[in-house]
Amino acid sequence: MAQSVQDRVVAILAEQALMNVSDVKLEATLEDLGIDSLGLVEAVFAIEETFDVQVPFNANDPADGQFDISNVQAMIKAVEGLVAAGD
Repeated sequence: MAQSVQDRVVAILAEQALMNVSDVKLEATLEDLGIDSLGLVEAVFAIEETFDVQVPFNANDPADGQFDISNVQAMIKAVEGLVAAGD
């Protein structure tokens, strides 16, 4: 059975945070997970590679991008939207 978008995004974030997948909560922010700016950029690259999408993300000003990184759930929703648009 294929992993869901949520499962794969959570796994990517857990890897960046050096956490167990079960410890990543949907309401957690990147700060809560201990993911810094470099970790965020690496997570974005991993998401792009995993889902074969182009993430509209500005590494110099993450708040300026069109990719919601406010919490784990928002990132999952953004990736789901990118995947759906690519179908």
